[in-house]
Amino acid sequence: MKQNKYFILLVVFCIGFVTISQAQHRRYAIKNGFGIYGGITQYDILTDNFETKPGNGWMVGASATVDLPHKWYNISYTIQLAENEVGIATRPVTLPAESQFLDYKVFTAQIALLMHVKLIKSFLTIDIGPMLQYNGELKLQDDQYENFIVANYDNLLAKDISDVNKFNIDGTVGVSAGFSHFRVKAQYIYGFTNMLGKLDKDDNLDLTGNDKKIKGNQSMFAFTAMITF
Repeated sequence: MKQNKYFILLVVFCIGFVTISQAQHRRYAIKNGFGIYGGITQYDILTDNFETKPGNGWMVGASATVDLPHKWYNISYTIQLAENEVGIATRPVTLPAESQFLDYKVFTAQIALLMHVKLIKSFLTIDIGPMLQYNGELKLQDDQYENFIVANYDNLLAKDISDVNKFNIDGTVGVSAGFSHFRVKAQYIYGFTNMLGKLDKDDNLDLTGNDKKIKGNQSMFAFTAMITF
C-alpha cells in the first residue's frame, strides 16, 4: 500500500510539469506534443559486493515535449515505468557447491526532465537529463531458493538483500531518431545514488566473509519506439 502511495505522488508530480501553464512559454511560438512509448530494457547493478548478471525487462512511458523550432534543443518531461530483472550469484547451504545466479525482479518508476540536442533538426537528437526514481524491492522470483547463500558471504541469505533504497537519483543519456509521429530511442540510465546503501546500514544482516562496504549503482539500457500526437 505504501509503494502505491509513492507511485501516485510521482504521477501527480509529473502531471504538474506538463500542464499548459507549465509547458507553454508565453514569449515564444512553441509547439507542444505528447507521445507514448514502449520497449525492452537490460538491467544490472554495478557493485563489488555481489556477482551480478544483467537481465532483460520491459518499459512503457509517456512524454510531453516542448518543441522550440528556433532553438538548438527541445525539452521534454517524461514518466516511465519498467519491470526489470537482474541475476545475483548464490550457492546452496551445503558445501562444496557451484554458485548459480538467482533471478530478482525490480519495478522502477522514473520521472525526468530531458534536453534534446538537435543534430539534424528534430529528426536526430542527443537526449540528456536528470531523473528521479522510485523502485520497489529486489524481489526473488523463486522463493524455493530464498535460503541460498549470497556469493562472497558466509551467511547472507538470498532473501536478505531485498530491502534496497526506494528513492534514487539517476542521470540519462541517449539518442532518438524519427519523424513527427514516430521515433525510436536508445537510452542509458545510471544511478548516481547508492541503491544498496540500506543493506549496509542493516545491523541484522550477517555480512561475514566480505569486509567491503555494500555499494551498488543501477545501470539500465532501454530501447523503445514512440508514437507522438
